[in-house]
Amino acid sequence: MASNAVTQDGAHKGRTLHIWTPEDKAFWEREGEAVAKLNLWISVPALFLAFAIWQVWSVVAVNLPALGFKYSTNQLFWLAAAPALSGATLRIFYSFMVPVFGGRRWTALSTASLLIPALGIGFAVQDNTTAYPTMLMLALLCGLGGGNFSSSMANISFFFPKERKGSALGVNAGLGNLGVSVVQFLSPLVITLGIFGIFGGDAQVMMRNGEQQHVWAQNAAFIWVPWIAIVSIAAWFGMHDIADAKASFAAQAAIFKAKHNWIMCVLYLGTFGSFIGFAAGFPLLIKALFPSVNPLAYAWMGPLLGAVIRPFGGWLADKVGGGVVTFWNFLVMALAVIGVLYFLPKGSGGYVLPFGPAEGSFTGFFLMFLVLFCTTGIGNGSTFRMIPVIFLTQKMRELRGNDEAARAQALKDGNTEGAAAVGFAGALGAYGGFFIPKSYGSSIAATGGPEFALWMFALFYGLCVVITWWYYSRKNAEMPC
Repeated sequence: MASNAVTQDGAHKGRTLHIWTPEDKAFWEREGEAVAKLNLWISVPALFLAFAIWQVWSVVAVNLPALGFKYSTNQLFWLAAAPALSGATLRIFYSFMVPVFGGRRWTALSTASLLIPALGIGFAVQDNTTAYPTMLMLALLCGLGGGNFSSSMANISFFFPKERKGSALGVNAGLGNLGVSVVQFLSPLVITLGIFGIFGGDAQVMMRNGEQQHVWAQNAAFIWVPWIAIVSIAAWFGMHDIADAKASFAAQAAIFKAKHNWIMCVLYLGTFGSFIGFAAGFPLLIKALFPSVNPLAYAWMGPLLGAVIRPFGGWLADKVGGGVVTFWNFLVMALAVIGVLYFLPKGSGGYVLPFGPAEGSFTGFFLMFLVLFCTTGIGNGSTFRMIPVIFLTQKMRELRGNDEAARAQALKDGNTEGAAAVGFAGALGAYGGFFIPKSYGSSIAATGGPEFALWMFALFYGLCVVITWWYYSRKNAEMPC
């Protein structure tokens, strides 16, 4: 009874949780689950907006020439690629912010920071004499959205017990990832309407198919501003900081000496890196290989599928094991890439398969890519379930005796390092958003087609199959999970 009284009366102080023991089933059922779900459902829209701002340049950059901006093709490419580079780099630092500042504070402030690129882009695109360095800086600032992923996932991992982490992280990331497809689908629609009236600025003239069309290009950025403000306020007043989750950078830096941290970084590069990289490069690849097809009519479907199915990957990993799911997932990814190669137009470049339709098949190509997006989503969920489980299991293995204080410290250390590893893996995985489309371009420039890049992807997924089997999914594996 005394323990209950302390929990009820002393657990909350303002928005800080001083007692947080989700592994205690009685605590979880009594009050933990409700609090955890509240934080999750505020975190989801915050992450959704972060992904939308991170990917907004995939739409904005395409429209700039038609609006009269005199940028070269290479400059436009860098505007589209810069958010991936800055976002991935910021993720490295954001990985460690939650235990230092608190999840509530950091979520609110990092979400509010998205107002800077959203407002900046909205004003900059209204003047086609805006200098290129200004645009490049705004593109780099969109990396603030990319960085938010690592801190968001690290924060949510603290709230849920071991057997629920996969599902919770899958929901957070999966619904957050929807921002990628929604920004690609919604932006072409909102720029055709003066939805903000006198507050949104004047229309611009865009040339399309030789005809003038009035558009409000700024709406692609301005549409997110009110939602960013609302969610930032909701995070500040609705979410919680966990007192026990406080940790210095030095305490979290222990992951850099952990072998499984680096192994999981490789596997997450294969899942999330593929998701964000395929999403960034899919429209250009369609245009290059099937010129008669409108890429914008199809490109958003793949990221949508990958985002929607991600929670299923986390749930499935909770049920049958993350290592097992990840092993079979990478095997399907390797086969799907070979399927893409089968349906490519022959003669587009070197390293082609000696069979398949000579003219290629867009239907087959598109379906194989949908399989790839599906597997990137499932793999995102399963790998992110694996990481916190691995670190928690490792700390419990090191525990000697049944001392309750030592057990509590092991749980805290395992959760702290697991959260840091989740964020750090997310950081390195995000570089796929730059490297995959760049690999397509380099392969096309060197050989005339993307085949060489695709073969490298297939080989990498094969390597991931072997790594996952050896360390996590085989009988007597070093760290079954």
